[in-house]
Parts: sequence; structure tokens; C-alpha cells
Amino acid sequence: MLSKAREMQEKMKEAQDIIKKLQVTGVAGGDRVKVTLSGDYEIKSIFLSDEVKKEDQNLINDLIIAAYNNAKENLKKKSSEELNKVTGGLNLPTDFKLPF
Repeated sequence: MLSKAREMQEKMKEAQDIIKKLQVTGVAGGDRVKVTLSGDYEIKSIFLSDEVKKEDQNLINDLIIAAYNNAKENLKKKSSEELNKVTGGLNLPTDFKLPF
């Protein structure tokens, strides 16, 4: 049983390393605003179309927030997919750590 736990721990580490390397993009305003996140939720880039740059600052802020939230949801889905590959569908949280 201990060897199974260690094997799972190694697989979880692999999955966490893969997840950290992921990059996902969230969009808002009909693709006029894009936010790209790394697997550890760090913003890598923000794109604003020329059309959006002409808008009111409050609208721009709302679109950036919406794009970030979309990227965050996309990252959660992608992370879950990676974990499911490793755990065989055990549905563990992305920050799950074994005590070894």
C-alpha cells in the first residue's frame, strides 16, 4: 500500500509540474480583450484591441476582469483534465498533496 501511495505521489508531482507549465487564455468582449495565465495563476499577458482602447476606463476594467475570470475557469478545467489523467478520475483538488 505504501508503494501505491508513493507512486500516486510521484504522479501527482508530475501532474503539478505539467499544470505549472500550462498557459491558458481567457477572452471577453468578443475576443477584444484577452488575458493569458500560467498554471500558477500568474498573468503572462493582457491584450486589448485598438477598438477597446477607445472605450471608457470602467468598461476596459470590467472586460479585463471578465477575461481574467474566463482564463481562471479555463485553467481550472485544464488542470482538472491533467489530474484526471494521473489519478484515473479520482477527482482530487489541484492542490492535493500526499503526506509523504
